[in-house]
Amino acid sequence: MSYCDVAPGHPYHGPYHAKEYGFPIRDDSKLFERLVLEINQAGLSWLTILKKRDAFDAAFDGFDIDRVAAYGRRERSRLLRDPGIIRNQLKIDAVIENARRVVGIRASHGSFARWLDAHHPLTKDEWVKLFKRTFKFTGGEITGEFLISTGYLPGAHVTTCPIYPRVLRKNPPWMRNL
Repeated sequence: MSYCDVAPGHPYHGPYHAKEYGFPIRDDSKLFERLVLEINQAGLSWLTILKKRDAFDAAFDGFDIDRVAAYGRRERSRLLRDPGIIRNQLKIDAVIENARRVVGIRASHGSFARWLDAHHPLTKDEWVKLFKRTFKFTGGEITGEFLISTGYLPGAHVTTCPIYPRVLRKNPPWMRNL
């Protein structure tokens, strides 16, 4: 079964599937949020992450990239004690370091979205190599889901899904080179 079969009607998966999954994102804080959520999902269910989403938002200052990039020892310790999020040291360290790297990306490309656009189109394997060189804690599944969920790779919805035409109307990046 596809996500399109199981998500509709579910209190967490349903709204995410219908309003976010596969739709293009241009806002850097939203792109960073998605990267943070995908990193934290590793080894866990997406439902766990969706249920903790508000806690992640609060813990990481609304996914404000500059604020997270400035986190030091005190903020890191606070995050490791926060029961509302995934208290995994490697994931927390990756989020903070990745915020710092996005700051650098914005300095060189103007925005995280423009950096993604500058590398599009790539195959999934090429994206994975780029993300591994650029970010921490971004393997194949994390990178693939990040790119599918933000519209840079196809596959978020099956073509028979009622949401699929809505995604197409938003002209996700993966469609631009067909």
